[in-house]
Amino acid sequence: MNHHCILVGAPVDSGQSNPGCMMGPASYRVAGLASTLEELGCTVDDNGDVAPRPPEAANSPNPAVHSLPETIAWTNALAKAAQEAMAAGFPIFLGGDHSLSLGTVAGVAIHAKQQQRPLFVLWLDAHSDFHTPMTTRSGNLHGTPMAYIAGLDEFDAFPPFPAPVPAERICLFGIRSVDADERKALHKHGLTPVDMRELDERGFVAPLKGFLDQVRAANGLLHVSLDVDFLDPAIAPAVGTTVPGGATFREAHLVMEMLHESRLVSSLDLVELNPFLDERGRTARLMVDLTASLMGRKVFDRVTRSN
Repeated sequence: MNHHCILVGAPVDSGQSNPGCMMGPASYRVAGLASTLEELGCTVDDNGDVAPRPPEAANSPNPAVHSLPETIAWTNALAKAAQEAMAAGFPIFLGGDHSLSLGTVAGVAIHAKQQQRPLFVLWLDAHSDFHTPMTTRSGNLHGTPMAYIAGLDEFDAFPPFPAPVPAERICLFGIRSVDADERKALHKHGLTPVDMRELDERGFVAPLKGFLDQVRAANGLLHVSLDVDFLDPAIAPAVGTTVPGGATFREAHLVMEMLHESRLVSSLDLVELNPFLDERGRTARLMVDLTASLMGRKVFDRVTRSN
């Protein structure tokens, strides 16, 4: 997979309440993401960090919602950056909290529409992120991007999503934390997450292979959004939303290797890395290693690091 990779920094911290995600892009760079990709035969352009325009006034009827103007500004800036990066190569968006996907997937969707190809989304996350700005109780907008992408109502303050992704082209994978409002919305929208219970029973291969077969049959573009909390906190502590029981080191690498072998992935989010919560950079290095697996590195090719 000799891609031309476009690194796009998205130091977004407005979508949640634990400061630190704005340091994520720098941590991926320090952890050697660019050199790792180059070792795999990829060419790499680092476009630096996106800088949104000053936020304009915006209000939500839900008093819990915070940082709405800032999040809208990031959404607009990242949609533009994503559209441009898709036209130039294989974008890797370095986050930043998961509200960045409000913008990155919007830009990817514009590109897919221009190419007249269907967009599919693989959401690797502990959470379904299927709230709207009206149903969120925490007010943290990093819990809303999947609902926005799916075309749900109640995003009036945001630009309309350019081409909502239907339920059959969405795979919520590794889910293990869904509240009552999200469960109701998912059911209404016809979306059944592939949760950890299903993965425990069926394994990781069959559900993922089934989704990838759909992408291939439709000649689709595949956007992958990888949240640190998809991983078990025992191996990836640098996230403000830890949920026990996530993917193990081996399971996560298996997912990435399958994605590489499919040759279907066209863009990637790396989100919710909070270096302030990390242990000597271990989570950042693991996310870089997983990206390397997605781009073709086998586990037996990994360099063993001394502790």
